[in-house]
Amino acid sequence: MNYVKTTGALKEYSQVGVHSGVAAATPHRLIQMLMEGALEKIAGAKGAMGRGDVPAKGAQISWAISIIDGLRMSLDMEAGGDIADNLNRLYDYMTRRLLEANLKNEAAYLDEVANLLKEIKSAWDSIPVEIKNTHANNSPEPVSTVASGKG
Repeated sequence: MNYVKTTGALKEYSQVGVHSGVAAATPHRLIQMLMEGALEKIAGAKGAMGRGDVPAKGAQISWAISIIDGLRMSLDMEAGGDIADNLNRLYDYMTRRLLEANLKNEAAYLDEVANLLKEIKSAWDSIPVEIKNTHANNSPEPVSTVASGKG
């Protein structure tokens, strides 16, 4: 992941209404927060869909797409190799499925994207602490600078 590119993703996440903890978070934690935010928005879209609240469903799906696009933008395609390429394609697929869920009012598509994102998050969460700390220590800028949008 290119942590400098997370600035745009962080802006998307801040629109979700989560402001606390971002400035003090490690780059690894920031990605976790983005994934958590996308999952929350997908769950909100499913709830709105069940209630027949079309405007809320659309807003929740739009936010989820924005967050997933932010995750996609944070990929370091040069250093990430095949993993970054595969994630890029998977994030693109998720975005298309979310659009289809909105258009077709299909909750199963929301579940599919949530399950895919949970798998990615599970892998991300299982990264050893030593590697998390190495990436935090090798970050090109202080996390607070990246999080503030000044990076």
